[in-house]
Amino acid sequence: MAVLYGVMVGLGLLVTKVLDDVWPLTVEDTVNRQLEAERSGTANGVSLVFSTIASTPAIIAVTAVVACVLALTLRRWREPAFLIGAVTAQALIFLFTTLAIDRPRPAVEHMDVSPPTSSFPSGHTSAAVALYCGLALVLALRARRTSTKVAWWSLLVAVPIGVALTRMYRGMHHPSDVVGSFVNAGTCIVIMARGVLDRTVRWGREHVPGRRTARNRQRVSAGTT
Repeated sequence: MAVLYGVMVGLGLLVTKVLDDVWPLTVEDTVNRQLEAERSGTANGVSLVFSTIASTPAIIAVTAVVACVLALTLRRWREPAFLIGAVTAQALIFLFTTLAIDRPRPAVEHMDVSPPTSSFPSGHTSAAVALYCGLALVLALRARRTSTKVAWWSLLVAVPIGVALTRMYRGMHHPSDVVGSFVNAGTCIVIMARGVLDRTVRWGREHVPGRRTARNRQRVSAGTT
């Protein structure tokens, strides 16, 4: 996580200080202006839905509900702990990155109230990737058929993609902001999957066959006596 934080800050500095006058960063505002020009009533409503489901209250609520459902249906702690860990980890990296990187919002009309954080990275997109792609991973690992795995991935990955497009459409983030969010949340998913979902990773003291602990030796001695 510390390495990831360093990478995100490095990417933020590249975007804002080093490569800000290099293509394709020089045409980012053109993308935002084009999306602004294509706004319509229907598209505005759809974008509001995607933006709302990726808001902080919605992400917390959905994560809590999904984690409880996984715990009750699977009767295991690994899957819910993985999902909560991925969402929490990306939020921490996002928060500390915005404290280190100061990037203004795109120079277009903002359709949402701008929170007092940097435009890099997109918090909505990062949270959506961690939650919905993390859930897709859990469900795909449980599925037996390849078609079912593909269906879960296709359905759930579409949510963060929609959120990313929505945040740009509503004038809240540059394209590189949402790309950085995919890097952040995607890496958090990998870290938590390796540390929590991987059953080859053992937590606690490793048991070595044939080696008795001091407490076990005392019990054996007492029993023999």
